[in-house]
Amino acid sequence: MAGINPQHAARALARRLAVQALYRWQLNPGSWQDLQAEFATDKDMPRANGEYFNLLLQQITAGHAELDAALEPLLDRRPALLDPVEHAVLWVAAFEMQQRREVPFRVVINEAVSLCKRFGATDAHKFINGVLDRAARTWRSDEH
Repeated sequence: MAGINPQHAARALARRLAVQALYRWQLNPGSWQDLQAEFATDKDMPRANGEYFNLLLQQITAGHAELDAALEPLLDRRPALLDPVEHAVLWVAAFEMQQRREVPFRVVINEAVSLCKRFGATDAHKFINGVLDRAARTWRSDEH
């Protein structure tokens, strides 16, 4: 990853691992600590920002209902009907957009779209992009 800020790369990797963990959590619920322990042995974890990964897991598993309530007006379906990959990506992005103002909304959207292209259905990234663009206009109108 020549030319990429190592801190940004570590945070991007933490997001990817968090999306994978949150996907798994939807299929087999448990504590965020269990998820953290399970993903601690992932081959990519040493290069990830572990503190950010833990923050995402802890905050999103605890606040997923609030995130869903915030996302619902932006969606064309109930959050419970979302594909688990799309749901996990939207949780991470919604959390960052609402709680991590130091992360520019364009970075949040770009990371989410990239993750959805990697793990989601063929055109799911277009859906994610549209939802998060609406979210940015609502939640980050001062930046948009």
